[in-house]
Amino acid sequence: MKIIIDAYAWIEYLDGSESGLKIKEFLEKENELFTLTLTIAEVISRAVRVGADTSTAYNAIAYNSNIIDINRDIAREAGLIHAKIKKEIKDFGLIDSFLLAVANKIGAKIMTGDKHFKGIKNVIFIK
Repeated sequence: MKIIIDAYAWIEYLDGSESGLKIKEFLEKENELFTLTLTIAEVISRAVRVGADTSTAYNAIAYNSNIIDINRDIAREAGLIHAKIKKEIKDFGLIDSFLLAVANKIGAKIMTGDKHFKGIKNVIFIK
């Protein structure tokens, strides 16, 4: 199964929370895991803010998943998705739209606990 892991899920994994243990199970199974470059930035920012080791966070992501760079076609699709969803969910994040655009493009599910993804198809909700 193709799975894109979002920042919420990576943070739970790195924190070793109960939700993080669920993510660990997916890491240990035969899944094709992906992370957006934008997600790396989110996770590193959070690591700095809480005083965690950024090398550990970066290496965990790089070692356990395939990294996806954003191109202009994905950026265009993310903008369209963001405009549509933002009409209903006022605080829906732009990076969340990139996750959806990439998931649609590669036929993947998104692993998250982010409340903004409740009710969206192809989401593995970990909370």
